Amino acid sequence: MAWPAPDWSAPWFQPFASDGQPVRQACDAGASLPQALTGRLAQPSMETQGPALRFVPQAELPPGAAYESHIFDTGCVPTREGLHDFFNGLCWMRFPCTKRRLNQLQAGAIASAGVGQVRGPLRDALTLFDENAALLQAPDALWEALLARDWARLFGTLRPLWAQARLVLPGHALLEKLVTPYKSITAHVLREPVPLALGDDLGAWDRWLADHLQPEALARKPFTPLPVLGVPGWWVANEDPVFYRDTSVFRPPRVSSSH
Repeated sequence: MAWPAPDWSAPWFQPFASDGQPVRQACDAGASLPQALTGRLAQPSMETQGPALRFVPQAELPPGAAYESHIFDTGCVPTREGLHDFFNGLCWMRFPCTKRRLNQLQAGAIASAGVGQVRGPLRDALTLFDENAALLQAPDALWEALLARDWARLFGTLRPLWAQARLVLPGHALLEKLVTPYKSITAHVLREPVPLALGDDLGAWDRWLADHLQPEALARKPFTPLPVLGVPGWWVANEDPVFYRDTSVFRPPRVSSSH
């Protein structure tokens, strides 16, 4: 296999390891990525609605067909060999309801307005979420500091509170970047907190999220940035407070000027 193997012990990969490791092993044994992903599907338990899901080679996407519309119509996810589509497949397994909802909204927008040269606000937000989203379950104080981009408070004063928080990354491009981590990797955290009552049940997270992805709210890009390697326990270097003084990564909030 030409592409590198993820470190499944890394906290950002752990939610995906139970599917990712056997898929990777199947690829190493000679299966194509679409074959390995489809072979791992736990049907019908992961199915929500629409055609049964399976992964197919990218070449099976008909010429001129929109990727999202094809998935919606057929249940077939065109898949290229490589880490990007590997993580996309794992996100389909871990967050099937959410991925179905994102696909439904994309396909609906395409049916309404066509593909076009410009995606428009809704499709832009859907793509951003699909590629780079993070979900945070945390006490209110952490949320307040995050939304204020008060990094000193978020990662300094409130650092002990991170023991009560959980961050999960359903953005597949974000996961791809973290195969080779670097300090400036930044997620788009959905501004709606994952309810503490859901605990660590990611199946419940998935169902909750799918129900909350509404076009009007998404078009307003309801996200806030978070440099993920700043999360306590995620990166050894952040144990030194100097780590957070890099304003090119931990940027202060924008100050709007009034005239």
